[in-house]
Amino acid sequence: MSRFNVRKVAVLGAGVMGAQIAAHLVNCKVPVILFDLPAKEGPKNGIVTRAVEGLKKLKPSPLGVVEDAALIQQANYEEHMGLLKDCDLIIEAIAERMDWKLDLYQKIAPFVAPHAIVASNTSGLSITKLSEVLPEALKPRFCGIHFFNPPRYMLLVELIDTPTTEAHILDQLEAFVTSNLGKGVVRAKDTPNFIANRVGVAGMLATMKEVENFGLSYDVVDDLTGKKLGRASSGTFRTADVVGLDTMAHVIKTLQDTLNLETDPFYGSFATPEVLKTLLDMGHMGQKTKAGFFKKAGRDILRFDLASKSYVPGGDKADEVYTRMLKKPAGERLQLLRNAEGAQGRFLWAILRNAFHYAAVHLGTIADNARDVDFCMRWGFGMKQGPFELWQEAGWLTVANMVKEDIDAGKALCNAPLPAWVFSGPVADAGGVHTPQGSWNPSTGQFVPVRQLPVYARQHFPESVLGSAAPSAATAGTTLFEDEAIRLWTLDDEVVIASIKTKMHAIGPAVIEGLLQAVALAEDKYKGMVIWSNDEVFSAGADLQAMLPAFMMGGVKAISEAELEMQQAMLRLRYAGVPVVSAVRGLALGGGCELVSYTARRVVAMESYIGLVEVGVGLVPGGGGLAYIARRAAENAALSTGKDLLPFLTDGFTAAAMAKVGTSALESRKLGYLQRSDVIVPHKDELLFVALNEARAMFDSGYRAPLKRQFPVAGRSGLATIQGSLVNMRDGGFISAYDYFIGCQIAWVVCGGDVDAGSLVDEDYLMTLERQAFGTLLGNPKTQERIMGMMQNGKPVRN
Repeated sequence: MSRFNVRKVAVLGAGVMGAQIAAHLVNCKVPVILFDLPAKEGPKNGIVTRAVEGLKKLKPSPLGVVEDAALIQQANYEEHMGLLKDCDLIIEAIAERMDWKLDLYQKIAPFVAPHAIVASNTSGLSITKLSEVLPEALKPRFCGIHFFNPPRYMLLVELIDTPTTEAHILDQLEAFVTSNLGKGVVRAKDTPNFIANRVGVAGMLATMKEVENFGLSYDVVDDLTGKKLGRASSGTFRTADVVGLDTMAHVIKTLQDTLNLETDPFYGSFATPEVLKTLLDMGHMGQKTKAGFFKKAGRDILRFDLASKSYVPGGDKADEVYTRMLKKPAGERLQLLRNAEGAQGRFLWAILRNAFHYAAVHLGTIADNARDVDFCMRWGFGMKQGPFELWQEAGWLTVANMVKEDIDAGKALCNAPLPAWVFSGPVADAGGVHTPQGSWNPSTGQFVPVRQLPVYARQHFPESVLGSAAPSAATAGTTLFEDEAIRLWTLDDEVVIASIKTKMHAIGPAVIEGLLQAVALAEDKYKGMVIWSNDEVFSAGADLQAMLPAFMMGGVKAISEAELEMQQAMLRLRYAGVPVVSAVRGLALGGGCELVSYTARRVVAMESYIGLVEVGVGLVPGGGGLAYIARRAAENAALSTGKDLLPFLTDGFTAAAMAKVGTSALESRKLGYLQRSDVIVPHKDELLFVALNEARAMFDSGYRAPLKRQFPVAGRSGLATIQGSLVNMRDGGFISAYDYFIGCQIAWVVCGGDVDAGSLVDEDYLMTLERQAFGTLLGNPKTQERIMGMMQNGKPVRN
């Protein structure tokens, strides 16, 4: 099999994007060299060094673990150009200046390996024009690659070819970016700002224009255009602050400089908003300068007032009636907004109408098909649905006629008519642009199927658009058992898949029963078992709501019995006769973390957040989590030359006592929730594929469960040491008296109780201590306050 083997990548430019791209490459274990200009004073690598140090301070962190910043090799153009010869991929990410980029290409050309791909990370400059300065031999291996900020977290990467780019080069790069970097790739045409920024920034400008038309404040608009509208929670203006107002102004200028009324009938709405000019003149560039459309003052959020050019109290919310409207089915929702009497409703209809209008008019020139536009808006701008999906869901021709009426009435941004294909022909007949055959391409007049590359065979259930009739994980394969709590099924007749169905995949009695049934099925007829669900939550933990009625009726004894059942289920998974693999994506908290810990292997998406968080509700981990910490400490100590167990226990105790959650799979491994043998997968949609392969491979390799054995614990001397640290934290005001009490309960369990250091115990013994500590805390009014506070407000109560 021939494949593009990326052994090393060079990133040219250590600015905000270049440094963060390098960080993400390191996250994905891709060796990377970060280049920039030689510093005028001090060490020649000074510019790159400062950029790498800056990565450690950024929030959200571009690095999976901060220590990995040291893995970024530092270089400068004066001393280290020869290093480029060893690179298979070179990503240029310097400032958005055509002349600077062209000058750099001329300098690096002699050092580029004959097989290497060179790609420009630009948000909108012409890729074809950039390629013109390159040697003829390099042009076939040159293309555009557009990461979205922040690169670690944003799924979208746009790839852009030139007339001279060889097709297999883009195929190779798409495979690498998809599988190795975990990105969703869309191929864009070489038009100004490509797809996502063309549609997205035009949408932001249109929104700002409508804000002026309807006289709304920025905080109300963000409330309307955030989660309630199915978009990024930051809304419109907070998103602009995060992206950077200078960056936004640059993208707007690209539209202004490269388009005109002939090439874009919406050009009249591309003027830089007065408020944006004013903020930039004041030096307010958003989050990076701590002031933009919003500014934080202590605990208060202030909003900018253009009239006074000052900041005023913010925090206003949208009228509740529009919150209710936005929960209605799509067709009814749009009708209600269009006919609304209030400014907020009419504003919402206006920005949606503008989005439909713009996307339809430009589809043929900026994208290969409508699916690519919708994916760009979902992956690059955090929308739940792209414009074409919403339009189609609401009723294609009904919405088309609503938009047409507004255009004819002069209410739209421009008088450009909707294309003829909107009203008649295949799209009108199909009821929209997305069909099981593919998505509409107006240039060819056909529905274009999803591109087939070998890398996509690794995605059993890739993201799809509404109307595509793509296979659903909820019904795929052969169902072996299903109830309201869990579905047991198989894709290949070799591995049982257990998919938890409860809200937030909470673990209650029905889920436990289902998991035990899955183990029995797997041991009887299959090679293994995989626990997997096709969303952003593996499991948020034990089902507290299901627990409380039992507690009210039977007290601590009833809970202790339920807890014993959960603990026994964890041990059943650990000692199963076939490998049990947990395929983790998103949240794995509390009982979800314990479930992960007791499987034979963990296959984990990079963006997974794992931790024991029971302290937040005044409890200790009660499903075997503390027994796991004690056992792993003993196992790690056994591999050491030292005899003291406590150093190996401290990190696990601290993680549980402080409710630490790994903010990536890499950090979760550092906290001890994952092991070195576990597999971290960059792309979330490859998780099931890899997990199934792991289960089959383990079985075929002669898998046997570990033998049950006793192991040493830290005992009363370890307990005394930990308690001494807790006393200092309490007396120093870092934790409350009740936090101290909970910490002591955790220490009691992980140290094995009142026994000598080095005493041998087993998991059953420690799980008994867990149940005792859990019951002690559950009966305490302060814990009950924390539980009720979390259930009512979703926030921890500090008492």
